[in-house]
Amino acid sequence: MQNRVKVVICGKSYSLQTDESAAYVISLAKELDGRINAFMEENNASFPSAAVMTALALMDESAKSTCDVDNFRAQIKGYVEEAAAARIEAERCRREIERLQEENEKLKSDLALLTLRDEVDQQSTRP
Repeated sequence: MQNRVKVVICGKSYSLQTDESAAYVISLAKELDGRINAFMEENNASFPSAAVMTALALMDESAKSTCDVDNFRAQIKGYVEEAAAARIEAERCRREIERLQEENEKLKSDLALLTLRDEVDQQSTRP
């Protein structure tokens, strides 16, 4: 639903049509007004020059934020891939542990049988 929002930036009134909430648009306009006014005061610049320079600064911030987001996505993708590889390796290790435990049990059983056979052989060879 489109809203009509009236904002004032550097003394000039603007009527905007937006899908965003009025409070959000007004807060953006106040931030922009503050930045433009600060630039005009600091640089003794005209409104058009201050508006252009502020727009460039905002575009720079936006581009850097987009780059940061892309970098974070790439890092997260790398972490997800590492986690998946670690899960696969953990599962492989779990299966290997199970196999070794089964082999260990079989060897213990074989040893017990051999020990028993040796005892029987020793008893049968005694006079």
